[in-house]
Amino acid sequence: METTNLSKIRRDKMLMTINEIKKNIFDEETLTNLSMIENELTKKKYGLIWEEHEERVDKELETQIPTFEELKDKEIISNPDDKFNFLLEGDNLHSLYLLEKTYAGKIDCIYIDPPYNRGKNDFVYNDDFVVEEDAYKHSKWLSFMQKRLEIAKHLLTKKGLIFISIDDNEVAQLKLLCNDIFGEERFINQFVWQRNSSGKTEKDKFTVNTEYVLLYSNTNEYVLNPTYKPLATSSQQMYNKDDNDGRGKYATVSLQKPRDPGPETTYDYIDNNGKIWPCPPKGWRMIYSKIKALENDNRLYFEGKSLRVKDYWNERENAGKRIDTLWNDLSENNVGSKELSILFEGKNVFDNPKPTDLIKRCIQICPKDSMVLDFFAGSGTTAQAVQELNKEDNGNRHFILCTNNENNICEDVTYKRLAKINFGTPRTKPNKFNLKYYKCTYIPRINTEQENLHNNLLINIKNLIQLENGIEIDDKKIKIYLDEEELDKFSINQNELFECEKIYISSDILLTTEQEKIFEDNNVEVYIIPEYYFEDEIMEVM
Repeated sequence: METTNLSKIRRDKMLMTINEIKKNIFDEETLTNLSMIENELTKKKYGLIWEEHEERVDKELETQIPTFEELKDKEIISNPDDKFNFLLEGDNLHSLYLLEKTYAGKIDCIYIDPPYNRGKNDFVYNDDFVVEEDAYKHSKWLSFMQKRLEIAKHLLTKKGLIFISIDDNEVAQLKLLCNDIFGEERFINQFVWQRNSSGKTEKDKFTVNTEYVLLYSNTNEYVLNPTYKPLATSSQQMYNKDDNDGRGKYATVSLQKPRDPGPETTYDYIDNNGKIWPCPPKGWRMIYSKIKALENDNRLYFEGKSLRVKDYWNERENAGKRIDTLWNDLSENNVGSKELSILFEGKNVFDNPKPTDLIKRCIQICPKDSMVLDFFAGSGTTAQAVQELNKEDNGNRHFILCTNNENNICEDVTYKRLAKINFGTPRTKPNKFNLKYYKCTYIPRINTEQENLHNNLLINIKNLIQLENGIEIDDKKIKIYLDEEELDKFSINQNELFECEKIYISSDILLTTEQEKIFEDNNVEVYIIPEYYFEDEIMEVM
């Protein structure tokens, strides 16, 4: 039997009343206010509803345009032929705003570890800690997350995946928010991470030793790479035999069939030395010709009265059991601090960083050539996870990290961690990569000198070109031209043409037929700078 929707009946009655009132009202302001009430009454009736809050950083976008300034002294170049990774310093909302111009639909994997909103000192909103007693603590957190996750969705490729670490404080709200932004049907799994094996029991409560990782896809085109939990140490120790033939260590597996003997697997086996191996009680696991092929390939193991087959560790399809939603095989939360302490020679520089293998588990589910984004980068664990995975599986992943510089975290922790990973320390080996460090700066929107604003924006476009393409505009192999006269000079300079490989030119510049042929003859690729970088902002002052 269909139930009566009392809420709908009341809403419809109020809407009818408002409509009758409007018939006798001619004051424009009153009619506008009544329309606002109507809009509130007709909003969605299921899902997450909260008091929306405006952030200071969101308000700042009304009066200034965020751009990037490159800090050249922090650049790391280990392989000139490889693409660059990026560390973006600044409020992550502003960094995401700029990434939306350069990486829309290009990010394969996002991992974030946002503030958990525990009501202590982990979530800062508009320069103040959100405390337990704040009546709007959940709505502030949701407003904060909504803006960032909506941009994150635009950044993901069609096959893109987003992993979000969270705990009990906001997991329910986060799941509903993600259902709203990505779609309920895009929810893939909620993983439970056992962050520690024991802990202090709180008064009248149970010990909490788990956190969660939510996994959502951008579309239904996603692909999950098979990922496996490593074998237990006891299982790995079984692979202790080695013939020194280049195949590596192996364990031995019985060839006896456990059940259901059949005529094709019931026989006495004669080895190449003429020895007869009697048929086991339930037959062999394979037909005669397959066992003979194993012997001819030196893959049989003769052990007393038992005939066994060699199982090589290096040839296993996987190194353990396929992962499930219970991640109880990963490092505990204190390992993240130990990893950081090793790099910083015993110093405690960051509280509660995630262990590297937790983030590696997430990234492994994505392709080996993924562009990985973390816009709550903290100490930079995601970068270390990317580099370690690339080394382990010969992957070609690259990363973009976004973090603010509160208490100099970006400069003194994140950047220094990346440098230590790259160059190595007394206790760690170098793991080489390229890095550019960008700092978020601002240009006022209100500018009476419109040409000045236009030129400032175009100058900063160089940094966006580097960011989008992972390249270095070195003014030799790769150049940028915003001025037609400068381009004309370049087009007749044979020495510069010989050295140059690519040029990026403003969309305002029109190449002559002669210039097109010169660039073609000299193998100089020409790219037009996308107008969408700052199209909206430039139009405001044109």
